Amino acid sequence: MKNNVRQITEKELSGQKEIMRKVREINTRLDNKPLAFIDTYGCQQNVADSEKLRGMLSEMGYDFTDSEKDADVIVINTCAVREHAEKRVFGNLGALTHIKRAKPDVIIALCGCMAQRPGVAERVKRSFRHVDMVFGPHVLWRFPEFLYSILDGRKRVFSTEASDGIIAEGVPSKRDGTVKAWLSIMYGCNNFCSYCIVPYVRGRERSRSPEIIVEDAKKLISEGVKDITLLGQNVNSYGKDLDENVDFSDIIRRINDIPGDFLIRFMTSHPKDAGEKLFKTIADCEKAAHHIHLPFQAGNDRVLRVMNRHYDRAGYLRLVELARQYIPDVVLTSDVIVGFPGETDEEFGDTLSLIETVRFDALFTFIFSPRPGTPAAEMEDPFTREEKQVRFDRLLELQNRISAEKHASYVGSVRRVLVDGFTGNPEYPLSSRTNGGRLVHLKGPDSLVGSFAEVRITDSNTWALYGETV
Repeated sequence: MKNNVRQITEKELSGQKEIMRKVREINTRLDNKPLAFIDTYGCQQNVADSEKLRGMLSEMGYDFTDSEKDADVIVINTCAVREHAEKRVFGNLGALTHIKRAKPDVIIALCGCMAQRPGVAERVKRSFRHVDMVFGPHVLWRFPEFLYSILDGRKRVFSTEASDGIIAEGVPSKRDGTVKAWLSIMYGCNNFCSYCIVPYVRGRERSRSPEIIVEDAKKLISEGVKDITLLGQNVNSYGKDLDENVDFSDIIRRINDIPGDFLIRFMTSHPKDAGEKLFKTIADCEKAAHHIHLPFQAGNDRVLRVMNRHYDRAGYLRLVELARQYIPDVVLTSDVIVGFPGETDEEFGDTLSLIETVRFDALFTFIFSPRPGTPAAEMEDPFTREEKQVRFDRLLELQNRISAEKHASYVGSVRRVLVDGFTGNPEYPLSSRTNGGRLVHLKGPDSLVGSFAEVRITDSNTWALYGETV
């Protein structure tokens, strides 16, 4: 690799596997199989990390429960992107004192991005003494070691040392389902957007070997997975740190060449690195979903500069136009931050006009949340939370109208969908997704789950489509 990222050695991983064996031996001597509960916050990468935690716990002899009260091990896998999520985590940690009091042997762990943020581990050590373990994303592969040390000696474990990151291959994973899967192709971020804590807690960009990624994809497909989402904080940066000449578009083509009927999706694409090669690849590859999540965050050039986004409004609109030239039916979604420090009403108006121009299929919208340690957290902000809420409501009203209009255009058409689960609604019992990722509530037999189907769209609203099998 061109950077100083450390690859965890086979010897180190073997050490963790030996510890997993020891923990399993301990658990086999118990009268009842111990249970684990994992609570996951945040992005898809955190979900993928929780699947690794679940895989390691399974190897150590644990079953799983949806109830904290029944668990012998509780793991809270956290997000640091917004303040609200952190407050929820601390609130839930406090509530776990009652469980610890009733069940003193329960092991409580805090991990993920929030655990890596400066000051959090010290606060937990001081104020949440019932928490046994705190560790960051860089050392997730050492979870068996941390757990065993607590089982062996009941000593608290804190491992949040700063790191630009590592790559640990061969960590077992246990997914929630069989139809859809996350596949991490890289970790970390080099962009340092002024509002974002991610580069500080997840380290620098580091790409996994293309050969290992393709082998992982083959394994998923052999297990019956029909929908693979390639993950990275910025997937377009894939390969820049590798010695070989391979980029993200090459990865899509290699996975597309694997035999089978499945879809390739990805999250997330940064506008500064997206371009013609990516759009052409999606158009050429029959298994690449016609959906691009392309966060623009703000529609005003001054705000984009202060955000450190490395593109301007005109450049973003050119990208959208180019994507639609190559992929006329592309579904475009995006992220928007409302109320960035110093953003005026006039500048916010530029965001609304960009939304009107692009007409996104859906948006993920957020009111600015200051993250200690980032430049934006120190910026002057003359606008109140109430003023920002008024803007936020205007944005939602606009996007909801556009989404409803876009969804209404599907009615009467026949679409191929992947049926991926159940809704709990007796009238439309099945959940499915179009190639472009639009949610379809579906009438049909349970046997369709896990398969592709042709459906006629019969109705729609702002958030979903409704259909029946043809």
